Amino acid sequence: MEKPEEEEEEAVVSLSSSSSPSSSYKLLLKCPLGLTLDQVSVDFSSCYDRTPHSDKNLENSISETWNQRIQQTPSLFNGAKFRYGGYSLHNVDGSNQKSRVCLHLGLTDYRTFMGTNLSTKWEEFLVPSEDDSVRCQHTSSPLGNGAVVETLDKKIIVLQRSENVGEFPGYFVFPGGHPEPQEIGISGHEYVKDLTDSELTKRKLSQEMFESIIREVVEEIGVPVPYLSDPIFIGISRREFNARPAAFFFLKCSLESKEIQKLYSTAQDGYESVQLFTVSRSELEKMATKMPGCHRGGWALYELLMVEEGRLFEEKQCH
Repeated sequence: MEKPEEEEEEAVVSLSSSSSPSSSYKLLLKCPLGLTLDQVSVDFSSCYDRTPHSDKNLENSISETWNQRIQQTPSLFNGAKFRYGGYSLHNVDGSNQKSRVCLHLGLTDYRTFMGTNLSTKWEEFLVPSEDDSVRCQHTSSPLGNGAVVETLDKKIIVLQRSENVGEFPGYFVFPGGHPEPQEIGISGHEYVKDLTDSELTKRKLSQEMFESIIREVVEEIGVPVPYLSDPIFIGISRREFNARPAAFFFLKCSLESKEIQKLYSTAQDGYESVQLFTVSRSELEKMATKMPGCHRGGWALYELLMVEEGRLFEEKQCH
């Protein structure tokens, strides 16, 4: 069985002319066999935090952007986020059961995200480099997440975003959001500096990667936790437009499409979207052309998982 594939093996994917430029993406990490919670760990350190830019005017624009946004929307909250700083692979004997991925995470916040990745000057923060961690060293790069959820009747759940959301209004997306530092009591590196070698802290960090996607699915589509399978980590994609990374997971839901549609009407975060679709793989392929790049990459990671599952099924049939 193959192990997770490294970043250098995947080129940037540009979509057809009918697609928005913001739909181009890069697969930073591919896990075509999927990884469980015990195969994903986290190295949390300040060395994965953002590096300030040497251009003082550009660096000062972060505060300027935030102050402008606060004036427009006083309710904005500057919450802490995990910053994506790369990953390392560990494969003991070449089998998927022994594969391990360690995610490298630092800290950032929503203010810095608005002032770098979401700024009109976002490209000025990038460094010309094939090494992704070098290229994005000056950006906030908070790690988002997304879930490809398969229903009992073999459909995939897709949401259409509201026109009132800050990023990609009206676009099709998978349920998702962010893992949250505050969920495990992290507000800064000082809080955990004496605990970074603790196995308990490391376990909490990796658990938050998996538990956060369950929370997002429950809050956005209204399906209770008992109807969802344990998430399987399938990789990380990054949209090329404003260099936004997201971790993707695959889950199964033990409810059929009609039942999920009913639950969606009572979803806690239903205001973020205007409609829930349950679609086939072929229908999803058409909708993916109007997905933000990171979610378009999530669809590509899901397709890799399906291809690998099909290959393993054929192998079993032959034996």
